[in-house]
This record gives sequence, C-alpha cells and structure tokens, in this order.
Amino acid sequence: MAIERWDPFRDAVSLRDAVNTLFQESFVRPGSVPNTNGTASLPLDICESENEFVIRASLPGVKPDDVQITLHGDTLTIRAEAKAEEEKKGEHWHLRERRFGSFQRSVTLGTPVNTEKADAQYEHGVLTLRLPKAEEAKPRQIRIGGSRQARVGQESGSK
Repeated sequence: MAIERWDPFRDAVSLRDAVNTLFQESFVRPGSVPNTNGTASLPLDICESENEFVIRASLPGVKPDDVQITLHGDTLTIRAEAKAEEEKKGEHWHLRERRFGSFQRSVTLGTPVNTEKADAQYEHGVLTLRLPKAEEAKPRQIRIGGSRQARVGQESGSK
C-alpha cells in the first residue's frame, strides 16, 4: 500500500473539467429548445406595420408540404416536420447536428387578422407569412362633429 501526498489543486482541476464537460454536453442552441409536448421551437421574426404582420420562420430542410399553418383567433401556430435521412449500410456518421423531427411555434398577435387575404411564401428554407390586419383592428380617426357646437351657440343666442 502506497501513501500518496494530498494535492488540493488536483481535485480543483478535475472539478473544472467536469463543469466544462457538463456545459458542453448540455448546451442547447437557440431555436432547438424542446416544448412541453416534445417538439422543438421554431425561430421567428415578426414585424408589424399599420396594415399587416409579416412573419418569417426558418425551416431549413423542410418541404412545403410538411408545413401546417393555422390561425385561431389572434393566435398563429406553425407546425413543421423535417425528416431524417436514412442511414445506408456501410455509412458511419461522425457528426449529426442537423435537426429533424417535429417543430412547432405558437404566437399571439394581439390583433385580429383577415385570413381571407393572408399570403404564405416558402423560399430557400424561409417561410414568409403576410397577415393583413382585419378592418376592425385598424386605427380609425374620429372627427369632432359641428352639430353640438351649433346647438350650444343657438342656446346661448336665444336667451
């Protein structure tokens, strides 16, 4: 049995290496955070103007037929599925980081949308939605009428 001298720094280096490994193994990229239902979240850009919302979703590797867009009230939901490539006999993967599986994102726009005039385009893995605001959601100017002022003038002149 050998007696070994205690070195406090040896354990500290091991702890640092363990923490580094923990961070490297558990690091999750933005946009791939699982939802509570097991699907990954889609990264979105949402822009609002006076007349419409423009939403862009990154869906690389997803076929347009595998995308489902629904609008329920003022809540927009985009679902998509990217299918994994089949492994072929004799191939050995060294690295496999491209995401596949089901992806979903729901956002509340806060304003009613005219679904009849909505437009969806899909090009180079980017889905672009143009959702015009419903007429009742657009701001309206209220003009002050002259009838009340005329009556006030008439009442004061008649006395």
